[in-house]
Amino acid sequence: MSFLSHPIFEIVSRTAKEEGVRAFVIGGFVRDCFLQRPSKDIDIVVEGSGIDLAEKIGAKIKSQVCVFKNFGTAMLRYKGMEIEFVGARKESYHASSRKPIVENGTLEEDQKRRDFTINALAFSLQEEDYGNLIDPFDGVKDLQNGLIRTPLDPDITYSDDPLRMIRAIRFASQLSFSIVPESLASIQRNKTRLNILSRERISEELHKILLSPKPSTGFRLLYETGLLPQFLPQLSNLKGVETLEGKGHKDNFEHTLQVVDNIARVSGDIWLRWAALLHDIGKPATKKFEPGTGWTFHAHDFIGAKMVPGVFKQLRMPLNEKMKYVKKMVQMHLRPISLVQEGVTDSAVRRLLFDAGDDIDDLMTLCEADITSKNDKIVRKHKNNFGLLRQRLVEIEAKDAIRNFHNPVTGEIIMEYYGLKPGKEIGQIKEYIKEAILEGIIENDFQQAFELMKKKGEEMGLSPTSSTYPADKQENGDGPE
Repeated sequence: MSFLSHPIFEIVSRTAKEEGVRAFVIGGFVRDCFLQRPSKDIDIVVEGSGIDLAEKIGAKIKSQVCVFKNFGTAMLRYKGMEIEFVGARKESYHASSRKPIVENGTLEEDQKRRDFTINALAFSLQEEDYGNLIDPFDGVKDLQNGLIRTPLDPDITYSDDPLRMIRAIRFASQLSFSIVPESLASIQRNKTRLNILSRERISEELHKILLSPKPSTGFRLLYETGLLPQFLPQLSNLKGVETLEGKGHKDNFEHTLQVVDNIARVSGDIWLRWAALLHDIGKPATKKFEPGTGWTFHAHDFIGAKMVPGVFKQLRMPLNEKMKYVKKMVQMHLRPISLVQEGVTDSAVRRLLFDAGDDIDDLMTLCEADITSKNDKIVRKHKNNFGLLRQRLVEIEAKDAIRNFHNPVTGEIIMEYYGLKPGKEIGQIKEYIKEAILEGIIENDFQQAFELMKKKGEEMGLSPTSSTYPADKQENGDGPE
């Protein structure tokens, strides 16, 4: 069968026969064969010991076998594929845990415990019916109709392992499938079961939803089923429109989803997508109605940025440079917009380049994605303005080298010239020089900066230890303090 053209399948088939066990390809690889999607992961289920079969095959093909005894699985790599082996299982659950009590089982029992019909498909690797499809729950029909359905009663499937509720939504988002009505209703009924899940597992699924072609599909389903408020209330709180004196604001939840979709069309960067998802989370806390003006959300960029570490912490995502990047994007997402509205001065462009640094291109991409007006004329106007701003950014960067700004005069130079020890005077002089460069008073040039240093030093009552300064000290500097 063409689906089983990789040589590993014949090797598994022969070795299983030698060992007196039955083996089957199951799950995602089979599903992706019918969807004509490339897959490098193969799951083999064995009516017997998956670990023993993997070790026998590993010895044959001279491939290292990684054994995970706690999970009863083993994995090896062969000719570009990653193959995982597991014994066929039947499972039972306690209400307080998603960790099952596992017993040896048959293929039929293993298929029943699978999350969805489209993931319960299997190919036989037995010599007598090699390549035959085993599809007890009409998974192929669901694939053809674009449906997500559980093999058993969805209340059993979702209550046993609540992560499957988010996985259902993730597959709907990734594959542009629909979740059948009875399954959606079951997710709503079982939503409080999420409290037995680790936040790390939830975050893994959220990453996959965000990386799908149209993330809004997944996040809208998360909201409609009542799952989203349980682990990301900062996002679900954006939902809704309030009207006073005939004036309403836009639905910031729907706006956010459109921004995320806009980003998804131009960038696969997961952290830029997170920035798009969280860029307006400060709006509920800053929403205010001003008579004669309407609804305002002053400083929602700063408030939202302060909320980002809390979101990462509650989802057990690392509080590292990626979090700082998302926080920075949220805090700065209005800066380019304000420049477009107020007019683009060289000084403002320098400051934007200085503050954004190497993230300026991502910031501009986020701002352009933030244009969600239904008025085509307004959209064209904003995009044209952003195009002009991008051009100015390139011009100013080429002339002044601000993006990776380093103060031409270092703290070491100041200390040596004036005979100073580390102290606040050093920072004051460096800040004075930095501001002069950003304002365009002087160029980003050592000699001009050095002369300005002497002027500022004189104003501060500092006396140099020498009247000249060696040319070999004229270096690029160490950045502003």
